[in-house]
Parts: sequence; C-alpha cells; structure tokens
Amino acid sequence: MAAITLKNIVKSYDKTQVVKGIDLEIDDGEFVVLVGPSGCGKSTTLRMIAGLEQPTSGDIIIGDRVVNNIEPQNRNIAMVFQNYALYPHKSVKENIVFALRRLKVDNDEIERRLSEISEMLQLEELLERKPADLSGGQRQRVAMGRAIIREADVFLFDEPLSNLDSKLRSHMRTEIGKIHNKFGRTSVYVTHDQVEAMTLADKVVVLHDGYIAQSGTPMEIYLNPTNIFVAQFIGSPSMNIIEGTLFNDYLDIDGYHLPRNKLSNVAYQETISEAGLKVKVGIRPDFFNDKAFFSETGITFNFTGLTIDLIEPMGFDKEVLFNLAGSSVKARLDLRSDITLGAKIDLLVDLSRVLIFDHETEQRL
Repeated sequence: MAAITLKNIVKSYDKTQVVKGIDLEIDDGEFVVLVGPSGCGKSTTLRMIAGLEQPTSGDIIIGDRVVNNIEPQNRNIAMVFQNYALYPHKSVKENIVFALRRLKVDNDEIERRLSEISEMLQLEELLERKPADLSGGQRQRVAMGRAIIREADVFLFDEPLSNLDSKLRSHMRTEIGKIHNKFGRTSVYVTHDQVEAMTLADKVVVLHDGYIAQSGTPMEIYLNPTNIFVAQFIGSPSMNIIEGTLFNDYLDIDGYHLPRNKLSNVAYQETISEAGLKVKVGIRPDFFNDKAFFSETGITFNFTGLTIDLIEPMGFDKEVLFNLAGSSVKARLDLRSDITLGAKIDLLVDLSRVLIFDHETEQRL
C-alpha cells in the first residue's frame, strides 16, 4: 500500500512560513494534482513528501511508515523534475537504468524493464544518444522512463511539462495519463496550469498562500468552488464575478431580478433587511446560452438586451464580452450564434449554476 497522509504539515524558512498547516489524505493508486499560483507552497509540499525538504512540524506518512526522518532514497519514490535532471555524460539507456544498477538488479531484469519502458515511451531509437542530442520532449520522456522503471510505490511530478511548447505539452499530458492508467501508482503532480489539473487528476488540491483552499474531484472544484479564489483559478476562461444585491425574494444584478427560490446553489437562510445584502455573483462563461437556440425552462433566467462590446473567435467557440453591473462579463457561445459587434443579445443562464459569495470574505454563501 502507498497511501500518503500529511498531518498538519508546516514549513518555515527562518521567520517566513511557506506551508501553514496542511492536512491531506491521498489514497493508494490515486492521482492527486497540487495546483496554485507561484509561491503558494505546492512545490515545497512535494519536496517534503520526497524527503528533499524537512517539515518544520507535522508528520508525513507513506503507507504505514512515518517518513520524516527517512532518507529520500529509502522512501521508494520516483520523482520527475521540471528541468529533467539527466546525467549529461550518460546515454539515454544509462540514464534510465541508473537507479536499477545502483540497486544491483539482475541484468536480465534490467533489460526486460528497459525494453518495456522504451517501447511505451517511443525511446527505442534514442537509447544510445546523450541528453544534449535530444529535444525537450525527448528529454522529458527519458526522465519519465527513469522514474517508471524503478517500479516505485509513489510517483512525484514537479511541473514536468512547463518547459514544453503547447502541442507537446498536450501530448505529454496524454502520455502521463496513459502511464498512470497502466501502472496505477500513487501519484502527486505539481503544476500552476489548471488545464493539467483538470485533465489528469482524480483529486485536485488547490493551494493558496500556504493553505489548502479546496480539494475534491475536478468537477466538484469546477462546479462548486468554496471561494472566489478557487472559482477564478479553476476554469478557462475564468469565472465572471459580478456585483449584486441579495434580497429575501430575489437576487438583483444590475436591475435583473433572479428569483431566489430557484438559486439552488445558495445556502444563505438568514432574513435580509430591506436594503438588501451586498454580494458577489459568480457565473462561468460556459453557462451562458444564446436564447435564439435554447428554450427557457423553469430554472433558467433570461438576461435580455445585452450589448456585445467585443467578439473573440476561438474556432468552434466564440467568446463575447458585454457589460453587466459595471463589470466586463464574458460568455462562451458556439458557432450558431451569428452576432456582430454592438448588437443586442438575450442570454439564458441555468439558475442552479449561479453562485453567490460573501462580499467581504469572498467565501461561498
């Protein structure tokens, strides 16, 4: 078993606290992505799991062992780094099998694993080359091969795709997904790219300023963010945040009255004064639909007469911008919407997808 448990992990450098008390359960065989902006503590957390950094306080448990005082080489983990960390003077083959030779694995077993891994990662023709003769994508595949061949209990990935171009990054995401499906190892993957988080993860852990802002499945995080930071960090394009006022019977957004009893995502039950409660309203661009092609139902609201300020063609989709309550709001529409700049449009929204946040704390109501 290679479940990972982090218990109240704190990491400080002198007087600066980088990780501020993280509790996390990672199941055996689970693919967990730590995501967040630069400086949020995600790479430091990964390095503590690897043993490259020591926690200031708290326990790291891998399987049934507390590993705080166990050296990295004795944790049975494999790590893929952002900068590949290959030996420049060794061939691709020797880079991949280096750890097995140190462990004195039988030569026949080394060759068997090398053949399997090099075929999987399409490295057969590159085994005698040196890292300097490889492209960035090829070097990353070598680094992946070196990790996989060890058959470790845990795979750790520290922003492994950040140095690749967009096309190659997409391809390597697919390869990493295939590898996880094949081997089923417990994997922890660090990235600042929310697309990688959404496409790879069984569980996404969003970090912010050294804390876990939210964890859950990709769709839980996408549909039900617990605060505005998570709402805007996860999802592309980002969630629209609009000023509004909540009353007992309706939500007012720039004169549009959305019936409160249809807002199923709003748990706020307190009675509101006549002046109303200032709130921030979240609506994802994907949840606007052109009324010309969608029917109204009992749970939709029609934003009528919106003026299109900008059109951004995206291929199959187009993103359109309009003003609502003083904010520039974005909707993502499909090719059927034949709209022009300055035109009026009616947009439908599923009321169950409208989220309301506290105006001051920015936490979900």
